[in-house]
Amino acid sequence: MVKKLLLLNGPNLNLLGTREPAVYGAETLADVELAATAQAAAAGATLACFQSNHEGALIDRIHAAKAEGVDAIVINPAALTHTSVGLRDAFSAVEIPFVEVHISNIFKREEFRHHSYLSAIAIGTICGLGTDGYRFAIDFALKKR
Repeated sequence: MVKKLLLLNGPNLNLLGTREPAVYGAETLADVELAATAQAAAAGATLACFQSNHEGALIDRIHAAKAEGVDAIVINPAALTHTSVGLRDAFSAVEIPFVEVHISNIFKREEFRHHSYLSAIAIGTICGLGTDGYRFAIDFALKKR
């Protein structure tokens, strides 16, 4: 069973609760992180949270996760999903299993959002289930290894 999880959130997710509530809902990132931390603790695991609007900071955090012995990562890469070969390379380099999460259904949005650089190497992808997707991703990640 996974004992150490990392929850990563990419650009603009710090604005959850106020950014396009019709698309992203009213729940804040703090709400998501609090629920995720409690979910992991209830399963006997720890969960660290990190959000950045900067690709390099997210890459650095993925690299650090390897040294910290993180067992699995849940990530909402946000807009970097569709642009970041760097995030993909970081995940490939550290070989930590990860679940990709999207609050909205990226396939019901603009066509450029239909492609993910991460999905092909993720252990799973969840999209369109709102912030419940985080809960499902954490539950799945906790069972891996």
